[in-house]
Amino acid sequence: MKVLKFLLKLGLLGFVLGVVAVVAIYIYVRPDLPSVQELRDVRWQTPMQVYSADGELISQFGEMRRIPLRIEEIPQPMIDAFLSTEDTRFYDHFGIDPIGVGRALFLLVSTGEIQGGGSTITQQLARNFYLSYEQTWIRKIKEAFIALHIEQQLEKDEILTLYLNKISFGHRAFGVGAAAQVYYGKTVDQLTLAEIAVIAGLPKAPSTMNPVSYPERARGRRAVVLGRMLDERKISQQEYQEALQAPVKTYVHGAEVTMEAPYLAEMVRQEMVARFGEEEAYTAGFKVYTTANAKQQRGAIQAVRDNLHRYDERHGYRGPVSVLWESEEKPPQPRVANANNDDVELVPLVASGATAWSDEDISAYLEQHRSIGRLVPAVVTQVAAADAEEQTAEVLLRTGEKVTLPWGSWRWARPYMNDERQGPAPKTVADVVAPGHHIWVRPDPENQWRLAQVPEPSSALIALRPQDGGIAAAVGGYSFTLSQYNRALQAERQAGSNIKPFIYSAALDNGFTLASLVNDAPINQWNPGTGVAWRPRNSPDVYEGPIRVRQGLAKSKNVVSVRLLRALGVDTTVDHLTKFGFERSELPRNESLSLGSASMTPLQVARGYAVFANGGYLVDPYVIERIEDADGEVVYEAKPKVACVSCETGDREFEQAPQVISEQNTFLIQQAMSSAIWGGGSWAHKTGWNGTAWRVTRSSAIVDKAGRNVFGKTGTTNDVKDTWFSGFVSGLVATVWVGHDNLERTLGRSTMNSNLTSKEQSISGAEAGAKTALPAWIEFMEVAIQDVPALPTSTPPDIVSARIDLATGKLSKRTDHTTRFEYFMSGTAPTDYADSNDQESVFESEGGLF
Repeated sequence: MKVLKFLLKLGLLGFVLGVVAVVAIYIYVRPDLPSVQELRDVRWQTPMQVYSADGELISQFGEMRRIPLRIEEIPQPMIDAFLSTEDTRFYDHFGIDPIGVGRALFLLVSTGEIQGGGSTITQQLARNFYLSYEQTWIRKIKEAFIALHIEQQLEKDEILTLYLNKISFGHRAFGVGAAAQVYYGKTVDQLTLAEIAVIAGLPKAPSTMNPVSYPERARGRRAVVLGRMLDERKISQQEYQEALQAPVKTYVHGAEVTMEAPYLAEMVRQEMVARFGEEEAYTAGFKVYTTANAKQQRGAIQAVRDNLHRYDERHGYRGPVSVLWESEEKPPQPRVANANNDDVELVPLVASGATAWSDEDISAYLEQHRSIGRLVPAVVTQVAAADAEEQTAEVLLRTGEKVTLPWGSWRWARPYMNDERQGPAPKTVADVVAPGHHIWVRPDPENQWRLAQVPEPSSALIALRPQDGGIAAAVGGYSFTLSQYNRALQAERQAGSNIKPFIYSAALDNGFTLASLVNDAPINQWNPGTGVAWRPRNSPDVYEGPIRVRQGLAKSKNVVSVRLLRALGVDTTVDHLTKFGFERSELPRNESLSLGSASMTPLQVARGYAVFANGGYLVDPYVIERIEDADGEVVYEAKPKVACVSCETGDREFEQAPQVISEQNTFLIQQAMSSAIWGGGSWAHKTGWNGTAWRVTRSSAIVDKAGRNVFGKTGTTNDVKDTWFSGFVSGLVATVWVGHDNLERTLGRSTMNSNLTSKEQSISGAEAGAKTALPAWIEFMEVAIQDVPALPTSTPPDIVSARIDLATGKLSKRTDHTTRFEYFMSGTAPTDYADSNDQESVFESEGGLF
């Protein structure tokens, strides 16, 4: 009895000490216990996602990839896989599994060390949220208390949901949603049983058992998961066997980006970081909806790339990227130009001798070269004999596919000599390539492969909604992979003739009309300070004498622009140009301003042209329409200033953008820019003439939708280093720039290629805005205009029309081809009638007006 009493006392003492110890430990760890609110309001470190205005994913930013899911969105087989492997008694225990704890204690006694295992899903959740992975007693005790606390506060399904969304699966994937995307490019409901088992096996060691880096280890772990599911009767024997035999090897998939717009995405990223800071921007789960239209953005990228390839092809082939082995079928070496534009032999890298590579070696080599834009790396493996009926070459693509390129894919490839010259047209494929050449190919409009090369010039395209400044599309270069420099926003290039509508707008506000005559005659101005005469020239170097202001802008007459600026004065002109948002400090204070010597970004130019498109209002470009947080709540919504008379639309009120020029002024400039496209005169009477942008009239897609309500202006600098086209319909304004990043290099000229038909090479001669930039604008607008309201131009109040004599700009009583109706601001129409014998000169002397 004494022994029994002693044992009872000892047991009671042990119980009391145990309770005291538990209470003491609880008091110690209590500060680490999460609150109920903290448990329920988990803030996932979810990446920022950027969408188009119509909901297509553009990009994702953030170190952690996470796609939070509700429990009902997770398929039952995936839940079964995790429970069978990690915690079969999850729905029965209270946060700690006594059987698991017993197993862990046995391992401790038998090994003398704390081993893994024994932790429930609730304990793993506690560790993932609040603790480290160190194997210590205090961490295990804290883990147990936090697990018990969690079980008291949350339902089982809530705990399981948190767990499946929190745990790491390697390759920066957190949660099963992200794991499915990263490893298989699928949503969780699209996964096979074998794929589910691989994912369910990852929490044990995601860095060493993932199917990308360690497929064999992943296979072994998958077998364990499938075995547990079979033991728990969650799958049948047949399902077990089929999943066990499925392949394991996969690769890391990116986010399901459905719309390519990397330059636009980078604009958003920079703005979000500026608003929220890097940590919050990348982890708060923001969904950013941009102003960009997916269809228009795709059209913009396609237009820029196609246009650069067209330029590159008419200037010649610069040769292979490298030569992997030498061949007897060796074509003449192409040539490239150095900085001085001299002819220099191109000597490609020769990687080996004359022995042809195997397909396996070629594929391994191509794996090291990524695609750029639409360009796919390939290696020529065989060239048809020179006397073959069909000139072809066989190439192996990076994708592993072997394709045959017909003669039509190669015949453009004259040797590039320099920016001004091209070599003779090739007669056979062997004149262009040989086996062993590493080349680029791209799909043509019929999805046939075509010889290509990385374009040397750069380009940018920016499109705005003129009513509020929303950016509809933005392309900052050929490929974001090649260069992250966003030329649409950052490239300050000379505007050339793209500046002339602003000069003419100033003239219309200072006494000129569309019918005013200006002398289109050469200018020779001696500068005694430099001892050099300034002789601005037209391009082409043709002069017509007195011409009307409408014609001067439509034909882009340089000397007319100079004479207008002289009449206005530099200060008056600069004052007017600042109304369009151009910085005064960036505008030259001399007559070169009239020829576009001012440097501007494509976005600045597009913003200026938007004033002409919207009736005279200066809008502020913006790219973010709204921002939603991780719960779908709108935390920011753009409230742009709008170009409108009554700024109230539906239930939303808008602030009106400032009106910087009159509606009448914009209407008259539109009229002149319309003539830049449609020309004037009478072709039947041999007085017809083309505007510089006449190629727009060949586009049935634009003409059928907009009719004559399409307006634009070409732009070319004197040295042809920068080419532009800016134009608009009522609902969209777009600017295209093409030039070399190297400011010393010109765009040159090209000659006709005897291998191609005239239709295939409609452009030759010196490059210019009408030839180099306008085709990209046309291709883009053909796509964009389908979703843009191309409304008719309405005549604003205080605009009158009068029939004028085309030769003198005076009123006319005739109604034949020598006259036309012209528009005027009220009070500015001519009052004199033309006399058939009128020889009065409107000019005083060389360079003078009036």
